Amino acid sequence: MPARTDFEAPPSGLVFLAVPDSAIAETAQRIAATNPPAGVSFVHLSGATTLGALALLRPRAVGSFHPLASFPFPRPPSAFRGITVAVDASTPALERKLNALARRLGAKPKHVGDADRAAYHAAGMYASNFVDVIVGEAVRLLGGVGWSEKEATSALMPLIDGAVENIRTKGVVKALTGPIRRGDGETVRRHLEVVADPELYRMLASIALEIAREAGLEPVAAERVKRALTRDVAATRRRVRR
Repeated sequence: MPARTDFEAPPSGLVFLAVPDSAIAETAQRIAATNPPAGVSFVHLSGATTLGALALLRPRAVGSFHPLASFPFPRPPSAFRGITVAVDASTPALERKLNALARRLGAKPKHVGDADRAAYHAAGMYASNFVDVIVGEAVRLLGGVGWSEKEATSALMPLIDGAVENIRTKGVVKALTGPIRRGDGETVRRHLEVVADPELYRMLASIALEIAREAGLEPVAAERVKRALTRDVAATRRRVRR
């Protein structure tokens, strides 16, 4: 949706650009054309977009304020409690103001500059969007053996909740469980025979194997898992292409 052209900025204070990432620069351009007062600051809410998208609004102070949380639907202000908010600004005064706002909402402000923004946002995608994707794969796998989506989701949620709690209390390395952590190459081999996407499994399992090594998996056991992951790779790829 194109930005409104009848924008009128207040004489001072903050204006948040709550628009899609792809529309931030265009919205900034439209606002700049109205010659807003020098005392107003403009802040976008994107996690990945740099402050450069607001360049046309300079020399007014510009910034970013990105809650590291999922908002697939409207949520109350209490949703900010305990979360991290990535903050950046072109002036120290605006950054202080955004930090204070985050704290007033019960959140924890964290400076994330332009150079770190893509890595920060990608981390969020791994921890949120990709979790949804992986759970979806698990649900589909159980669907293939006759479970309904509701049954599969209901059965998996305690496992997911337990994994998250273990990460929260023990950290990523100590929280790892399962056949890879145990060095059970035979179970890994059997998994590869039934999963819909063996390449995805291999990719994730290889990362899990590195974590298992860090957690103390014996080299001999790690080698068993590695052999299971690389065994019959060409044959598996041929089956996927059919």
